[in-house]
Amino acid sequence: MKRSLSVLWWTCLIALLISSQFVPQKKVSAESANHPNKVSRDIIGKVASGKGADLVRVIVQPSSPWDTTVDTTLQQSGGSNIRHFQNFAVRVVTISANAAVALASRNDVSYVSLNRDVQSLGHLSVTTGADQIRTSSGTNTTGLDGTGIGIAVVDSGIDLTHKSFLDRSNNLRVVHSEDFTGEGRVDDPYGHGTHVAALAAGNGRISNAEFVGIAPNANIINLRVLNSEGVGTTAWVLRALDWIASNRNIYNIRVVNMSLGMPAVDSYRNDPICRAVRKLVDAGVIVFAAAGNNGRDSNGNKIYGRIHSPGNEPSAITVGAANTFGSDARIDDNVASFSSRGPTRSSYVDENGNRQYDNLIKPDIVAPGNRLVEAQAMNNYLVSHNPTLDAGVSPVDNRKMMFLSGSSMSTPVAAGAAALMLQANSNLTPNLVKAVLMYTAQPLAGFNMFEQGAGELNIAGCVQLARSIRTDLTNATSLGSPLLSSDTILQPQTTIAGSTFTWSRGLILNQTYLIGSNLMTKYQPVYGTGLLLGDGVITGDEGLIPDRALLSDGVITGDQIMTSSGVITGDGTPFMALNDLMGGLLLDGNVFRDGVITGDGVITGDGVITGDGVITGDLILTAQSAMLNGENTSAMAADVDDGSDCIDY
Repeated sequence: MKRSLSVLWWTCLIALLISSQFVPQKKVSAESANHPNKVSRDIIGKVASGKGADLVRVIVQPSSPWDTTVDTTLQQSGGSNIRHFQNFAVRVVTISANAAVALASRNDVSYVSLNRDVQSLGHLSVTTGADQIRTSSGTNTTGLDGTGIGIAVVDSGIDLTHKSFLDRSNNLRVVHSEDFTGEGRVDDPYGHGTHVAALAAGNGRISNAEFVGIAPNANIINLRVLNSEGVGTTAWVLRALDWIASNRNIYNIRVVNMSLGMPAVDSYRNDPICRAVRKLVDAGVIVFAAAGNNGRDSNGNKIYGRIHSPGNEPSAITVGAANTFGSDARIDDNVASFSSRGPTRSSYVDENGNRQYDNLIKPDIVAPGNRLVEAQAMNNYLVSHNPTLDAGVSPVDNRKMMFLSGSSMSTPVAAGAAALMLQANSNLTPNLVKAVLMYTAQPLAGFNMFEQGAGELNIAGCVQLARSIRTDLTNATSLGSPLLSSDTILQPQTTIAGSTFTWSRGLILNQTYLIGSNLMTKYQPVYGTGLLLGDGVITGDEGLIPDRALLSDGVITGDQIMTSSGVITGDGTPFMALNDLMGGLLLDGNVFRDGVITGDGVITGDGVITGDGVITGDLILTAQSAMLNGENTSAMAADVDDGSDCIDY
């Protein structure tokens, strides 16, 4: 017995000495590591699979200020290409997987992890699912890129010299430009519109398609309504929308992007821009509007009721901002803290002299909008006043990229998705596009309907569903007719970046939500033109109920504003009763569980310009303030451009 213990003692001592000297020739098993919690699972997995002798690039973090003896040990154990940092006490080294596991047993090492590849190539297009529907495989023989669809960008202009707006034959895809500011120019001295247009439809020429837009071959119509300082007027916007109404057929303008806004003071019933948007939607044009960037006050407190105009218009698709934390995986996504929350607080005075708030549930969906990298206009105001916005991708003017954040960025991401849906099925109406976007969205756990609407944009799912919808639907199609072109039941799930999630399977509209599989298997007349989705709901003795002349059996309404469990619409914890919202009982200053509701649509603080008819670019001062107040700044990696054009996007 004593002999056995002695042998065991010497065996352990020898093993310890070997590990402390990091002899790379000795294979180290994952199971024998003294501190497996100090080494990443992918390194352990490599050793366990018999590949411990393979060289790997690892990051070594010390448990205390860096001890130079560790550097000596790294070299003695065969480490090479050791990288030091000026401000961080870590080392990056190439070493065998066995030696990496042994290294983790040292007391002066706190953690050893693999230097993983950052999946920056098309992060935005990967995490939204856009890449999946552009890949030709299986039965999907036609990759979608927005070809033939016109997207009108109502903004601060576009730098027409930027490489992002060429097609594969070097033709400019900005097919028309018009100035409504009176400055007599259609370029982008402010810098907002170029970035917005590239998010919706920028190509992948720069940095090997790392920053490809959502619909990279769509046509762009450049309508400049924000001046050199990013400010416009209601009249300029109305002129632009009027131009669209007159010229939409010439340029096949199916989508309008409005990454701008003004305080939503007047009810959508009276707001002139909202009414103009409604006319465009009734004519078959899909209008996307930014929710705004006023989700918190100057002290960082969460606030409600700050949806901008025209985002308060029921027929518009209002988009809030999600934060992807710079990763493709969607499991950690959430609603950006700066993103404006509903309900809409635009109002009117009724015949009895009482103020009535619209109190609509907005936004409709959220999309990535935090620290996105896209085209930088030459010598623009935003970068000249905020040099850190330059992403450092290229020194060449027409290849430069910049960081921007806000619902201004999330809106064109959704607009690009609509272009792909229309390319897949050109007969989709604005209401059907809106319904499909919401039905296929991913509900984000822990966020209520005022924050995320139906959930986060899912391009892979919405295009899949759009392909399946019949192409012969008209306003004369009868209630309850088959909506899909076949009897095949679509699985309401999508897998993106290895993570599978369930669709919301519901619609958020006006002051309630709808659920039921018939929403996407049976035709509902509210999907036609000239109606609002909300027209399918009426106020009865028992609250909000479906209008059975417009919605089929099997479609039901909810009675609570929900905080999502992350599964489907309607699941989760009640946030507030719909009767309170519908009855107009919300008063300015009322305290919700996690924030305060504000009123009258008057935006103050964070540098937002206010006043009658004044429109701001809905980004720089509000979004930058959100960053400075603590918003997570994880971003798309910005790899340096090598100067060569990539046309395989």
